[in-house]
Amino acid sequence: MKTYFASYVRQTSLVATLTTAMFCAGAPMANAQPLVTGGVLTGPTGMTLYTFDKDPAGAGKSLCNGPCATNWPAFMAADTDKASGDYNIITRDDGKKQWAIKGKPLYYWVKDSKPGDRTGDGFNNVWHVAKP
Repeated sequence: MKTYFASYVRQTSLVATLTTAMFCAGAPMANAQPLVTGGVLTGPTGMTLYTFDKDPAGAGKSLCNGPCATNWPAFMAADTDKASGDYNIITRDDGKKQWAIKGKPLYYWVKDSKPGDRTGDGFNNVWHVAKP
């Protein structure tokens, strides 16, 4: 009887663990402050973050909207994220929150395909890798 009960408990724990893992895998990942990787800022998945010269520092506004935002997706902040130090949170035109460094909004570049790519650096002489 003890062996059967112990086996049942192990199986039930395994099912609960697998169910939790499957649920969490489908849940959106909470955003957090940018990370510093290899001397540049990255998102939580290691993808490089960029700044846009046309965004005025400290204005609390992103000028990259519409088609621009399709190619340069904003590094979004969750409602629960908190600014600290050089990291700020701005409100975009659509009301969503976006991370910024020293008042400069942060973006991803759609043509970066893997962590460590920096293919957007220098694009049109107005996009640059974000540095701490």
